[in-house]
Amino acid sequence: MADKGAMDKLKGKAKEMAGKATGDRRMKGEGRADQTKGKAKDAVDETKNQAKGVKDSLTDRDRTDET
Repeated sequence: MADKGAMDKLKGKAKEMAGKATGDRRMKGEGRADQTKGKAKDAVDETKNQAKGVKDSLTDRDRTDET
């Protein structure tokens, strides 16, 4: 499955370009909002991955101390 953040950014870019082309300021704004939403999702995913990595490294350290 594709990255949800990337999909929002792509959809937002398309909306923004369509808004620019048609002069529709609302659509242009919605596109920018969608892009920001996608960036936020990417940031949350990255934070989750980093937290999981820290957890895994601490768990591995605990296992090596026991032996």
